[in-house]
Amino acid sequence: MTHASLLRQITDFANRANPYPLYEELRKKPVLHEEEGGPYVISSYWDIESLLHDPRISSDFTNLVASGDDELSGPEATGLPPSFIRLDPPEHDRLRRIANSSFGPPHQPTRIDSMRGELARIVADLIDGFGDARQIDLVDQFAYPFPVTVICRLLGVPREDEPRFRAWVDPIVAGLDPDTRTSAESERTAQEARLQLGMYLNGLVEQRAREPRDDMLSDLVNSHGPDGAMTTMEVLSTAVLLLIAGHETTVNLIANGMLTLLRHPKYLQRLRDDPGLSVKIVEELLRYEPPVQLVPQRTCIADIEVRGVTIPKGSRIWLVLAAGNRDPERFKEPDRFDPDREDIQHLGFGSGIHTCFGAPLARLEAQIALSELARRLDNPRLVEDPPPYRQNAVLRGPSHLNIAFDDLR
Repeated sequence: MTHASLLRQITDFANRANPYPLYEELRKKPVLHEEEGGPYVISSYWDIESLLHDPRISSDFTNLVASGDDELSGPEATGLPPSFIRLDPPEHDRLRRIANSSFGPPHQPTRIDSMRGELARIVADLIDGFGDARQIDLVDQFAYPFPVTVICRLLGVPREDEPRFRAWVDPIVAGLDPDTRTSAESERTAQEARLQLGMYLNGLVEQRAREPRDDMLSDLVNSHGPDGAMTTMEVLSTAVLLLIAGHETTVNLIANGMLTLLRHPKYLQRLRDDPGLSVKIVEELLRYEPPVQLVPQRTCIADIEVRGVTIPKGSRIWLVLAAGNRDPERFKEPDRFDPDREDIQHLGFGSGIHTCFGAPLARLEAQIALSELARRLDNPRLVEDPPPYRQNAVLRGPSHLNIAFDDLR
């Protein structure tokens, strides 16, 4: 295998089911630069961790476009201003602080934890919905609808509107896949869905400005802290960020999680016997099978030296989180799934100022989902291994996960 072919192999759909041997090869050259104008690819844990904290690495989408965009680094394409994950300080910090004031500590310390009962009810309803079937597609029937329902409840979307909301989400999320972006019809459908969703959310924003409620959208609209208030467009952009970024990653975390547990039945049985093990299992899953495999949306705004290699100002940088998570310099026996690890300081949610904003909610969703699936599915087993995967090399997960079982507990 030559280094010149490595990046193309990593992004090749043919290798989506198991990219980890390629990541192992990639780590042999921790700073890979295959061609003039191409990205610098970073794959070791400590280098990725350091660069995620380096202010010379920009997340601003205008710098990314100026450096030469590529198929993995497309904009959010919502017709709204960029969300704070595509901005640098100080604007990033201002918007994130306002958003966080309505999402968690210290201003709303119980918002996520108080959703525990609601999340459990949603999970129970979805599992009950399997009915008398003894084979399900876990993605279509569980992992996909669960996060959308949760985000609707978090934002304050009326329950009677949830079906409409999901109908708009489906084509928007499908449009994130590089494979479907090439279809003119899918792009038209996604564009129409974005327009309809934007109009709907704008109506909710206007309503919450007049009549605030106990939901996140009301908090965003009526925030008047030291950072001031978000504009209407900033509120809409943040709401769409929660919807899209929070949805796709959680789908993959749950689907990858159940796939891994079915491949490691010892831990599935332990989880059935002890639901509290879900905390350790989810953390190890975020290391072992992270839903975000790589971060391609970064640009150098100054010369940076990594392992003796100077990365010039203006260059694109790809940070391969999944390779860092299996770096033997950081983790003992990194290719072994082991929830009993004493130290699982993974890169599954990134690090630094752009650490995943929705991490507390994603963790709780996955813990409840996996522990309930383990408890209620009697003798679950994979129908197909490996399952079919989504095209996307960044947000990696099964497109379908067919599971057979004997009964529902």
